[in-house]
Amino acid sequence: MVTAPDIRLIAVDMDGTLLDADGRIPDGLWRLLPRLRDRGIVFAPASGRQLATLRRQFADAPVELDYIAENGAYVVRDGEEVSSDAVDAGFAASVVRRIRGLDHLDIGLVVCGKRSAYIERADDAFFAEADKYYAELAVVDDLTSVDDEILKLAVFDFARAEDSVAPELLDLRETHQVVVSGQHWVDIMNPGVNKGRALSQLQSTLGIGPEHTMAFGDYLNDLELLQQARYSYAMAEAHPEIAAVARYSAPSHTEAGVLTVIEEFLAR
Repeated sequence: MVTAPDIRLIAVDMDGTLLDADGRIPDGLWRLLPRLRDRGIVFAPASGRQLATLRRQFADAPVELDYIAENGAYVVRDGEEVSSDAVDAGFAASVVRRIRGLDHLDIGLVVCGKRSAYIERADDAFFAEADKYYAELAVVDDLTSVDDEILKLAVFDFARAEDSVAPELLDLRETHQVVVSGQHWVDIMNPGVNKGRALSQLQSTLGIGPEHTMAFGDYLNDLELLQQARYSYAMAEAHPEIAAVARYSAPSHTEAGVLTVIEEFLAR
């Protein structure tokens, strides 16, 4: 008889992983969360989104969740901060000026603070994209003057970010974490900041290790997250590098693949 794994923490990416084709949380999750709680399993969304956005998305959750927000720069458990990692204000200002100078590209910058996210490009097309991910979003005249703890700088590219704006930012990798977090997004954070390190911090708080952890992801910013979990799943349409790292595969997010895998685990 095969013994079921002793899972105590499940970390789940959002876009392309948990969310369905319409960007919604599958209804089945609300019924699943109390069952996980009753088994002593913590459920933690792990996303590039800000904490306020994640809390809004999970407002109907029947149990308290833990959160890995801003691609790992902000971790919260039971409503209390576990960790945060703010970038230097001078560096943030230099990135703002760098992005302003890339006027040959159709891009916009979101400065992601602990209290709110901030933009200075405010046309309808860019605002609509930023508004999808940032529940707290303010338009300001000058991003270099933002008065907040800056956790991340997120660049939106209307073209394919991996081929367009990302190569323009390669030199920043000498001092900071630069990751393509979606088809149109590149995130810039302090060195070492990623979902995997955040997951490790959450594991330490819970007193568990990777052998007690299940994680799901689909894109490059999920790489370290999957490496920090013994039971790592790449979604069916995952980036090839993610599929290569994950130990297991899950059905498509359009078929509620995360829920399918968790249901199968609970049935053991």
